[in-house]
Amino acid sequence: MILIKSQAEIENMRIAGRAASAALFKAGGAAAPGITTREIDAIVASALKELGCTASFLGYNGFPASACVSINDVVIHGIPGKRIIREGDIVKLDVGAIYNGFHGDCAATFFAGKVSDTAKRLAGAVERAFYAGFKQAAAGNRVSDISAAVQASAEGEGFSVVRKFIGHGVGRSLHEDPEVPNFGKPCRGARLEPGMTLAIEPMINEGDYDVYVAQDGWTVYTADHKLSAHFENTVLITSGQPVILTKA
Repeated sequence: MILIKSQAEIENMRIAGRAASAALFKAGGAAAPGITTREIDAIVASALKELGCTASFLGYNGFPASACVSINDVVIHGIPGKRIIREGDIVKLDVGAIYNGFHGDCAATFFAGKVSDTAKRLAGAVERAFYAGFKQAAAGNRVSDISAAVQASAEGEGFSVVRKFIGHGVGRSLHEDPEVPNFGKPCRGARLEPGMTLAIEPMINEGDYDVYVAQDGWTVYTADHKLSAHFENTVLITSGQPVILTKA
């Protein structure tokens, strides 16, 4: 069931979203050669606490950290640990915050020092794919209008779109209806209505779109071990233009 949020619920999500975004970019700014992924996670946890929020991910289905830190060929759900970030890595950070029982969810791709031209193109393409989908997040459109726009944008730049993992509704629960794929034909799925809140999150790969989950049950890799990029925001459907709730 798709939940329509009240104004009070939206304001709680806006506070959560701003905190998630602030923590995301604080940690992203620290994602430099020499730092461990566990230290990145600690920055996120501290930032969320300072902003009066708790981490959406910590303990979610057993996830052991406050943020997902995914490097290079890791698409999503990288578990922070001893791994040291190195020069040329691309670092995907995914952060969720809870305020007064409501979630904000966002992600972005950061560079550790000087990265390859391919990495730069990929990171730019995933952000542009998000905004292509965002423009379709208008009342009266359908969920798959977002999906089709994301796919067209990413594939138009020569990259592939992950199929196995998708965007989703978000609110009192981290994952709600509807599912928001990053691929598909337009004019399908639920019709968008004011008060719906969606996590739109393209995940695109340098090579093939196939991925696999590691034995830890979380870490998702590209099947060909080429690079992947991720970009996400929590978006509010309104009677006018859509609004990003995850902006610090």
